[in-house]
Formats: sequence, structure tokens, C-alpha cells
Amino acid sequence: MPADPSHGPGETPLRRAADTSRGAPPSPQARGSGTSAVEVRRSSRRRRTVSAYREGNRTVVLIPARMSEAEERRWVTVMLDKLAAQESKRMLGDGELARRAERLSDQYLDGRASPASVRWVTNQNTRWGSCTPAEGSIRLSHRLQGMPEYVVDYVLLHELAHLLVPGHGPRFWRLLEAYPRTERARGYLEGVVAADRLPHLPAARDD
Repeated sequence: MPADPSHGPGETPLRRAADTSRGAPPSPQARGSGTSAVEVRRSSRRRRTVSAYREGNRTVVLIPARMSEAEERRWVTVMLDKLAAQESKRMLGDGELARRAERLSDQYLDGRASPASVRWVTNQNTRWGSCTPAEGSIRLSHRLQGMPEYVVDYVLLHELAHLLVPGHGPRFWRLLEAYPRTERARGYLEGVVAADRLPHLPAARDD
């Protein structure tokens, strides 16, 4: 397991890991990707393959007719994440990232976090993101590129919150409570970390 490099004074890193609790996958009766409704279509001609695509303001997921309800829920979550990852990879450059940070600050932090710079970096292999409050700078690991938008948004919001509150105490976690996909994003990141055998984040609200 690689050692975690130390960070400079005033710099708060987000480790490449997450809390063990996860958001529940969408149910067959009420599904949504956060931006659109989800329609599941079963086909008797499909044996094993699952696919998904955007159709107007909804996402269509095609699955085999014999798939169980539990498998359906799991695959809907997987396919939503894959589509979101593809869209995130196409869209987010440094400029888009900065605009996204501004929107997130306005939406969840009343516009109080105003970074001077937000950019992708390639030298953070054991951190998802970091910030230097004194400079107002936020840096996200390039490893987030291609991950679902809600995961990138969570890491951005995490670092924006650090511009207001250092450390991971109760005040910090209260700032993130407004973001509805915090637990799901942390669960996603933990899955990536488990695969990579990397260090874990500080547990939520344990300070």
C-alpha cells in the first residue's frame, strides 16, 4: 500500500476513499438519475447483455426479461453510472470545472465558497482532491475524469466546504448534508479504492 504523501500547511486533501455506507439503488417503481427519469425495458431476446441510452428527458435501460428485480436494480445503477461517466469525460475541462464549482457553491453553500482557481492535476495519486484555503485554490485528481458527474460534484463540494471549514469535524459534515448524493458518491469512491487497495478517508462525523 503506497504511503500517503504529506501536504503543506493550510492544505486539506480529500483521500481516495469513502465511507462504508452507501445510498440505496433506485427502485423499479421510482427511479431517477438525478437529471432524468429511468425506463427499464425487458426483452425476451436478450440473454445476458444490458445496455442503456438517453432518450429525451429519460434514460432507457434494456435488460433480459428473465432478470430478477434485485438484478434489475443493480444494473440500472451500473448503467446510470456508466452513462454519467461518459458524459462527464466529454464535458469537463478546467473551465467547466470552475463553472461547476461556482454552481455548487451557490446551490449548497449559499455562494460563500468562492475559489480563486479550480483545475485538474496529475500529481495526486492518493487523493481525490485538495485545496489551499489561503490561496483559494482547488485541485482535483485527473483520476476522477470519466467518473459519474455526481461523484465529481461531491469531490468539488467537499473541497469547497474546506474553503469555509478546515478539517473533518461536525461543522464540516453539516455543510455536505444538503448534497443529496453524498453517501452514494462516497460509496462509489470506496469501491474504486477497494479495487486499488488505497488508503481510506476519515470516517464521516468521527472527529
